[in-house]
Amino acid sequence: MQVKGIIFDINGTLTDIHTNEGHDEIYRVLSNVLSYQGIVLEPHVVKELYFQIMKEQRAAHDGRHPEFDAIGIFHTILTQYATDFTRGLSPQKLEQLPRLLAETYRAASRFRLQPYPGVVDTIRQLHQNYHLAIVSDGQTAYAVPELNTVGLAGYFDPVIISGDVGVRKPHERLFTAALTAMKMTPSEVLFVGNDMYRDVYGAKRVGMTTVFCKSNQGLAEKEGVKPDYIIYQFPELLTAIRFFEAQ
Repeated sequence: MQVKGIIFDINGTLTDIHTNEGHDEIYRVLSNVLSYQGIVLEPHVVKELYFQIMKEQRAAHDGRHPEFDAIGIFHTILTQYATDFTRGLSPQKLEQLPRLLAETYRAASRFRLQPYPGVVDTIRQLHQNYHLAIVSDGQTAYAVPELNTVGLAGYFDPVIISGDVGVRKPHERLFTAALTAMKMTPSEVLFVGNDMYRDVYGAKRVGMTTVFCKSNQGLAEKEGVKPDYIIYQFPELLTAIRFFEAQ
């Protein structure tokens, strides 16, 4: 196999992250931030609205594996509960607020974010010889800044995030979008992920060779699904690539 490109999942593969979206402190912070925009909502109301709008977004999607739009959630809240004070804010601030609130939500819910051992050095090595890309579930408002935070900005093109596409893995649309942007065929690309269903099953469905990255996150087994290679430490990916290129 001639490996030309490698596509990665982010969370659980490149980054070790822990978030808790149920933590009440998140919604206290958001309630306070909203109050500075002229919108007074109790924390429990903000929490209820967040998950209700998310549910409505997904229900409105008529396909498989629907994804939500975090920025869209806060845009809806701002629109529905705007006061005269809110509407008097500058157009620039009103335009930026939904993203700022989405970033604040993620920041308040995040308790750990770090690259797995060896990830940064390995990606730097691979970037010299291969076209690297991302296909990951999540929101661009979170994913791109978090890649930057852990020292991985600038290595991947394209960065395909489910929140922008409207569907989650293993939907084939995410994988084919990356292949199209890379101008490569599935036979030229490896997919590296930590979830046996969303990553391995999804990538194999479109014909990609898969590397399962064993980590502390993700589904480790899925009936009928087998990766082409398993790594237990991220730098072992270099050995996996040599294995495939020798075939």
